[in-house]
Amino acid sequence: MSALHERLVIAVPRGALMKESLDLLDGLGIDTSEVRANDRKLLFEDVGIVTMRPSDVPTYVEAGAADIGITGKDVLMEQPEREVYELLDLGFGRCTMVLASVAGDDAGARALRRLGVMRVATKYRKIALQHFARTGRQAEIVEVKGSVELAPLTGMVDAIVDLTATGTTLRENGLVVREEIATTTARLIANPVAHKLKAGAIDAIVERLRAA
Repeated sequence: MSALHERLVIAVPRGALMKESLDLLDGLGIDTSEVRANDRKLLFEDVGIVTMRPSDVPTYVEAGAADIGITGKDVLMEQPEREVYELLDLGFGRCTMVLASVAGDDAGARALRRLGVMRVATKYRKIALQHFARTGRQAEIVEVKGSVELAPLTGMVDAIVDLTATGTTLRENGLVVREEIATTTARLIANPVAHKLKAGAIDAIVERLRAA
């Protein structure tokens, strides 16, 4: 076990951010080979790693089940109530939060003109509400859990707010970006208590990452 992280538990996101998160930990001298070799195992006590959905990382870090963690800025924007410290922009996992609708006449703009409100489907309710409030527009938010692109295609909503890396899924479903809301990347976060009690170990990781 590396002295750099011997007192830390690190929450690592599964999914799109996992490979680059593990590459980053390898660069810090943390052996992630066991994590890479076990798709179903979640807790790796020997190396101080616990893996989970990116949206759960702030929950575990806030609760102290992990001292530090890696998650997307979109998750932090959607969970502003979480008491965690955002320590560093890690630079990878770049995506854009967008407002999109079916190509052609902008259904959202049309709804605003006619009704004064647009219906918007999203998995990111708080981000969407904040965006529309900031831009002085009314929006009725419809929360969905699955493929949000389906909602405007069926006529259920006028537009969507979603996260996209390349825009390919939007284009394949006949949707176009109307507005870019925010750019998000992976972030390093810390539990506030751990940040004080384990400041030496956490600061060492932050400094190594900044130098890299």
